[in-house]
Order: sequence, then structure tokens, then C-alpha cells
Amino acid sequence: MAKNKATLFAGDAAAPAAPEGLHIDRVFSSEGQHPFDSVAWESRTAAIKNHKGEAIFEQAGVEFPTAWSPLAVNVVASKYFYGDLARGNGSPADGQREYSLKQLVHRVTRTIADWGWEQGYFASRDDAERFYDELTWLCVNQYGAFNSPVWFNVGLHHQYGVRDTGGKTISGWNAEGGPDGAGAVEDVDPYERPQASACFIISVEDSIDDIWTLMEESARLFKFGSGVGADWSALRSSREKLSGGGTPSGPVSFMKVQDATGGTIKSGGKTRRAAIMQTLKSWHPDILEFVRAKQEEERKAWALIEEGYDGSFNGPAYGSVAFQNVNQSVRVDDAFMRAAEDGTPYPLRAVTTDETLEEADARALLLQIAEGTHVCGDPGLQYEDTIQRWHTCKNTAPINSSNPCSEYMFLDDSACNLASLNLRKFQREDGSFDVERFRAAARLFITAQEILVDNAGYPSAAIAANSHAYRPLGLGFANLGALLMSMGLPYDSDEGRAVAAALMAIEHCEAYARSAEIAANKRIGPFDGFEANREPMLEVMRMHRDAVADIHVSCPAVLREAAQASADRMVALGEEHGYRNAQATVLAPTGTIGFMMDCDTTGIEPDIALVKYKLLAGKGDG
Repeated sequence: MAKNKATLFAGDAAAPAAPEGLHIDRVFSSEGQHPFDSVAWESRTAAIKNHKGEAIFEQAGVEFPTAWSPLAVNVVASKYFYGDLARGNGSPADGQREYSLKQLVHRVTRTIADWGWEQGYFASRDDAERFYDELTWLCVNQYGAFNSPVWFNVGLHHQYGVRDTGGKTISGWNAEGGPDGAGAVEDVDPYERPQASACFIISVEDSIDDIWTLMEESARLFKFGSGVGADWSALRSSREKLSGGGTPSGPVSFMKVQDATGGTIKSGGKTRRAAIMQTLKSWHPDILEFVRAKQEEERKAWALIEEGYDGSFNGPAYGSVAFQNVNQSVRVDDAFMRAAEDGTPYPLRAVTTDETLEEADARALLLQIAEGTHVCGDPGLQYEDTIQRWHTCKNTAPINSSNPCSEYMFLDDSACNLASLNLRKFQREDGSFDVERFRAAARLFITAQEILVDNAGYPSAAIAANSHAYRPLGLGFANLGALLMSMGLPYDSDEGRAVAAALMAIEHCEAYARSAEIAANKRIGPFDGFEANREPMLEVMRMHRDAVADIHVSCPAVLREAAQASADRMVALGEEHGYRNAQATVLAPTGTIGFMMDCDTTGIEPDIALVKYKLLAGKGDG
């Protein structure tokens, strides 16, 4: 299954020397022991059954650590193992299906470590090998996990030789492919340059061609296991005129088309549902139609259920109404919130001329938003001016939208690969938190995520170019609710919020400090857009550093002091070397990979019950 370590680097003779590269210390793995040997293994049967007890997925003879729960085994085997189940267990290189967690983890961590060595990230081959061991240990022991597209796609070509026989291509970055070796976007095989990001934000302009380009890019993203967000505020409202004199359909009508696309194409070519974020700015003349759109569809489903139609997740009631594959959010600015608070009129402006078409009652509109949230969970709110204030690349362009779950906010036509650390794994037996191991894990994962950026493929040339130029990443954590419960802290308390703030500050600052260390490597350097955004980015980093002082005094001193030390180091290194990444951390919901890590709670959310049931996409029960 695994390649012999002596032959792991096929291009050893030509491997570049990188004296300024990263030195990797052993924190988790043991010298002379493969990380897989750090745990006991056993053979199991993975099975997912529906509410009738019928198996909709079953794979016998799968190999997992004995400590992994049946749920983790079932989710990983059914969602992430590659290959045709009918061909039996073995190696995908021989046309069979993966059957061992060793295969899955190795194809991902080995591929990333090889890329990192070949491209000069590490000071020596020994450092690259230690990186492989450390990252593999963290994954197999459930300390952390990459987002689903990494497990779906990374390593299939490099470990098994899989290629796209249909001749399909996506966009990738060739560091030496442009004029004068400056690099350029090129078409690539989607297995050789796999899609590794779960989160995308794409642009849409006020033209039919651009709208259908968005639909095409969305479909491609759904196919390879990712979600997509876009702001539709550039589309003229239904109250304006087309250049030919007709009346526009307005953005909400096209949002329905994107929703239908998401409902048709399963995420990752499997049974994950597609995920979509649709946002509209509060000043748009069609804002009320947008606010009401999803709740009106929800009420249609209720009416169908009243008439006897099946109201289950995959039933005809919800299957026949719109907006079931999307999240929606209103981008409210400070002026809107002040108008709602003061009861003053709020202007709605034409997209094409910026003239005021109507003065809305902001307070009434906010109540309509609250009603929609009560009825169906949407629309949410995104706070426009606050988002721009904390934007690291203000000099390039504003942030217009987010990914489907709202944790990733950055430039249009950009991508973010995510990873999460399992907080409970860093808790000692006496209940205290191991800060140094947490810091080390953050450094390892953010390094792996950075290596993925230029080795991945993207759905469009614009996203490939921006991913190379700005390199946004999303390291986060999971299991906060369980950690707080184990510490005896109420989730909704100053003490709970203080611990969460300190842990996020440590992770965030360690990730950016490692980003600056990578930027110090003369062969690699800061991200291309750094110099143009040096001042706003350093300003935001200092804002993060200063915010550490606001962590509530109830937080254990060891965590507050660690957060401050990491923040000071982050700023000092960034001022000296710049940063390799325009963005480094997010707080993702951590859904499927939360099951992979056997988390009791998801990202930052509290526990919802002592016993929980989940209806898995694909009709399985969990």
C-alpha cells in the first residue's frame, strides 16, 4: 500500500536545497516509529442504514484504529474512501477501492509532504520527513483534519496514478509558466492538480453571459465537493430598465436557477449536498423580495405537508420548493442599523445610476428579516462595515460576500482550503490545556494548507490567479462546546467566551506567525499582493494583537499570557518579513470532518442534546 520511505521522493537528485526553509521538530511522533504504529488497528464493517434498517452503504474489512467510533468509521469509509465498491478492497492503482484509513491518510499527507520538499518549504529532507510523520500522526489520532475536498481528491494521481480520462481540465498555477518565468494560469488535469478548497467566493456582474458563467463555475465546484458564495447586488433590480428598454428579472429570479443547479449536482460526486451562499446588500431595491423569498417557499412546503405530502428531508414537499440548497444573508451597513435603531428612512438605490428609488423603513425590514430567520433560518445578517474594517487587503478590493457557512470572507473569485483542530485532544488528564502542543499543531496544519495552494486546481482562471496572489487559508477548531463542558464552564458565560477567545487568538496568531516564517524564505516570500496591502494588513494584525487585551479576566492566566505572546510574535515577524497568506484562520462549522475526528460538538456551537440523531445526505441515519 505505502511506498517505501527510501523511494518516497522520486526526484531526490534534483530536489532543491532550501537552507532558509522550515525546521520541523518532533512534538507528536516518535523517532524510528511510523505514525501508524502509534495506535492499535482492527478490521471492521462500515455500514450506513436508513430508518427502515436497510443498508444503503456497506463495506466489509475496512481497517481503522480501535479507538475510532463506529460513526467515524462509517462516515470516513462511505464519504472519503476512493474507488468502486463493487471491485472490492485493495489499491485504486489496481482499480480497487481504498479500505484502510492508512491508505487515505498516507495519500494525503505523503503528497503534501512531497510537494513541500520539492518546492523548497523545508530546510532539509529530514525536516520534510518529520513533517510527514507529524502531520500523519495528528490525522490518524484525530487531533486535526483537512476539509472534505482534500480527502476526496488529494493524492489520487500522485499515489495511485489516477487521471481524468475524459480530458477534462481545470485551472492551476504554473510558477514558471509565464513570461520571464513570472508564472501563469494553465489548464491542468483535475486529479494531477486536485481541488482542495471547500470554500469559494465568485463574482457575478450585470450581464447574462456573466450570470451563466457563475452557473457553470458553481456546477464544477459542486462536482468536486465544494461550496460557493456570491453577492448578487451588481444585478440591476426589477424596478430598473434594461438597455433595450425591457424590465429586468432581478437577482432573486437568477438565484433560483443557482439553487436548482445545486440540487441537481451532488457535492464531491457523492452524496454530500451542494452548499451555496447568496447575499444581497441592504440598499438594493429588491431587498424585500430577497428577504421574503425563502420563507415564502418554506410556507409552500408546509402547505404541501398539510395536504399529505412527505415532509422529510428528501421528500416531495421540500423537493418541490426553491432555495433548499442555499443559505441567504443580507449585507447590512452601519447606516441601515442606525436607521433601524432611530426609526429614520433608509434609501434604496438603483444599481445602474445610484439614485434613490425609495426610502425604506429599516426597522420594519429588520423585523421581516427576523421573521424569516424564525420561519426557516434565513436570511442571516453580515455586517458590511465591520467586515471591511478587518479586511487585510483593502487596497485591492472590498469583501462582497462569503462562503455558504459565512466563515470565509475575502475577495471575489477566491478560494480557501480549511482545516480544524480538535480542541479536546489538547486537554490534559487534569483538565488543563496544553498550549505548546496546540501551537505546534497549528503550525503544522497551516504549513500543509499553504503547500496545497499552488498544487491545487481551481474552477476558473480568475480564482486560480487570485489563489496564487493572495493565498487565503482557513485554519479553525472544533469541539469547543465539549471542551467548555469538560471544564465546567457554561457555554453562554463570560468565562466560556473568554476561553474561546484565548484559544482562537493563540491559533490565529500562531498561524500568521508561521505564515511570516514561510515568507522569510527567500525562495518563497510574501504573497504577491502583500506590498500593495502592507499597511492595511499590518494594521489589522495590530488590531488582532490589541484585541487580546480585551479577553475577559476570568480566562485562565496561562491562556491569556500565551495569546499575548503569540500575538506579539505574529506582529513582529510580519513587520520584518511580511506574510505568505492574506488570511489564515476561520471558524468553520466542521460538519463531516467533525465526525471524522469523533468530536462531540461541532465548530464553536454548543451541544444541542445529550443524544443526537443526524440524517445523512444520501438517506442514511447517523
